[in-house]
Amino acid sequence: MKLNNGIIIGLTLLVVGTLSSCDHNRNNPGWQYADDMVQSAAYESYTANPNFADGKTMQPKVAGTIARGMMPYPFQKTDEDRLKAGESLENPLQATAANRARGKEVYRIYCSSCHGDRGDGQGLLYTSRKYPYPPASLLSEKMRTAPDGEIYHVISVGWGIMAEHGSMIKPDDRWKAVLYVRNTLQSQ
Repeated sequence: MKLNNGIIIGLTLLVVGTLSSCDHNRNNPGWQYADDMVQSAAYESYTANPNFADGKTMQPKVAGTIARGMMPYPFQKTDEDRLKAGESLENPLQATAANRARGKEVYRIYCSSCHGDRGDGQGLLYTSRKYPYPPASLLSEKMRTAPDGEIYHVISVGWGIMAEHGSMIKPDDRWKAVLYVRNTLQSQ
């Protein structure tokens, strides 16, 4: 009899425990033990933040750090460095069909709006008169005789009024764009 009462009490506790642990509100995950981790204070990018000495949420990058996959570029936006880049930089990539195809895609995304689909400097921004200064023709004799390193340099840091694209285009893609200009646009 005592054993039966123990089994009945045990089964009753098991049933009550099982039924009380079920929750019909599936939007509630249950108990919160670390409320400060579940409900953290989020700060928007351009708002004030008391956690930093300068009071800003958006912090500048740490001096001397390099983004993953990027290498520091040793040349500046000067005519002297453009010539040095032309002398010292050589395209490490071969003019394979895959590299030229990727170069065409990079050119279409970043270059054609100014330099045009054919590289003649008649891009949409210029022909629609949204940009008053004519971009360089990549088909000119000056561009045909310029070393690949100079073109890469101009893509990286800009030249004249052309903005830099080095922060937007990975180094390999810049070289592929040079391959596309050399082996497709200038060969026609």
